[in-house]
Amino acid sequence: MVDPIADMLTRIRNAANVQKPTAEFPFSKIKHEIAKIMEREGFISSVELKGRRARKDIVVAIKYEDKQSKIAGLRRVSKPGQRIYVMSSGLKKVKAGLGCAIVSTSKGLMTDKDARKQNIGGELLCEIW
Repeated sequence: MVDPIADMLTRIRNAANVQKPTAEFPFSKIKHEIAKIMEREGFISSVELKGRRARKDIVVAIKYEDKQSKIAGLRRVSKPGQRIYVMSSGLKKVKAGLGCAIVSTSKGLMTDKDARKQNIGGELLCEIW
């Protein structure tokens, strides 16, 4: 697997499209942080670790409202072949403020709104709406 974050986003997108209650993918610290941000922003209902040691998985429960997923779309912005870095002034609102972008900064992962508030930029990982 070349891009584990893109794989995680694809698994969540596919599970939401077929209305599965959960999506499961291998554990890594960055994927766990992205999932926690998605939970905090209200796109998924819970994040849970399953397994032990080298066989850990992350299980996310997708949030639905009237049989419609709260996640309308996910997009990987910065890829292994082309990294995208932005300054705080270059962070645009996702879907006119209805979505959020996840930014990897020197102070850890955070949403675009938090990065603009703290006036720091970083690598633009993905957008969720």
